[in-house]
Amino acid sequence: MNVSKYSKISINLIIVLVVPFLILGPFLPDLIVSISVLFFLYHILKKNNFYYLNNKVFKIFLLFCIISTICSLESKNISLSIQSSLFYFRIGVFSCLIWYLIDKDKNILIYFYYALVICFSLLVIDGFIQYFTGVNIIGLKKSGVRISSFFGDEFIMGSYLSRLFPLLFALFLIKQKKKYEVYFIGLLFVLVDILIFISGERSAFFFLNVSSLFIILLIKQYQKFRLVTFVIAVFCIILISFNSGIYSERMFKIPAQSMGIIKESKKKIIFTEMHDSHFRTAYNMFKDHPVLGHGPKMFRVICKNQKYAVGVSPCSSHPHNFYIQLLAETGFVGFLFLLSSLIYIIYVSLRQFKSIIFKQKRYLLDYQVCLLAGLLITVWPISANGNFFNNWLMITYSLPVGFYLQSVYSKKNKKRGFYL
Repeated sequence: MNVSKYSKISINLIIVLVVPFLILGPFLPDLIVSISVLFFLYHILKKNNFYYLNNKVFKIFLLFCIISTICSLESKNISLSIQSSLFYFRIGVFSCLIWYLIDKDKNILIYFYYALVICFSLLVIDGFIQYFTGVNIIGLKKSGVRISSFFGDEFIMGSYLSRLFPLLFALFLIKQKKKYEVYFIGLLFVLVDILIFISGERSAFFFLNVSSLFIILLIKQYQKFRLVTFVIAVFCIILISFNSGIYSERMFKIPAQSMGIIKESKKKIIFTEMHDSHFRTAYNMFKDHPVLGHGPKMFRVICKNQKYAVGVSPCSSHPHNFYIQLLAETGFVGFLFLLSSLIYIIYVSLRQFKSIIFKQKRYLLDYQVCLLAGLLITVWPISANGNFFNNWLMITYSLPVGFYLQSVYSKKNKKRGFYL
């Protein structure tokens, strides 16, 4: 093995470190992303080869970044708003970097697979220890019924697992496996499903169900495998709900009451009273600046204005819904970017479903279906979620995008049987 091969392995392993570093917080993964993007851009300029940036997806994303920056420059607090928009382009470049690295060395897929398996396994072990004992292996206590494992006070373990689950499944599909590994992954899937539920993160549990049903409907290989693991997990979750009224109340009863599905609720609201306040406040902001919005990161400032504030809790760092946030902060122009992404995913999914119904040649590989499931939960409109401009979230979202771009654009993957 020559020096260049050692260098290639080192670069791949550094990029793969994003997966475990996401557990430790936003600083380290953001540092890896920022530095690797700078080196990638330098490499592109030096070689004068813009192939990996010269595609429709990145161009549309770059246009969104430019629009967001313009919105920041038009905002009332430019110095605050520009923090979120000016360097946001690095997220898209990072996805293209992953595409580039996969093209150069398919072994990075193996590295990502094992990184995800190890991280998921550690979170499962630690999470269940915290569930049964009240304390995880490094002494962090659970808060009520909330399980957070190594994430501590940040209740995003379920978000981490649910958002990266489709990527893990995609890599599992293309990897050559022995029988014992299939059984191990099957057990891991069941335990991850249960752990996301007992984490108490309603959005994460919802996203897991959406991506799982999407995958089960649209893949061919290992369809029964995922269906069986999903059914087993659902059965275990039902047992937990019956034995613990706290979980059934938090995960099912409270949301149903809030939305008026259960008669005990006096009025219908969106998700919870807090979410309802955020959404309505953000919508009032959009109506006042419908084209370009008030600027990224400005909801937290302008929500205090009585002109827009609605409900019991109008203010937060963000309105807890991507679509509502973009309407308020980037206006209808920025909102169209996310909407177009959703339309694309729906279109491609319907083509896949049509090919299944009429027994035609499948439009997508199973590997691509799983990656698309990861993208779907990112752009799903009817859910509560985090800040669209949050670094941690955006790095999590950018990972499956890079894998999907590589699978679509690379000629070597046009043929069937893309396996490692």
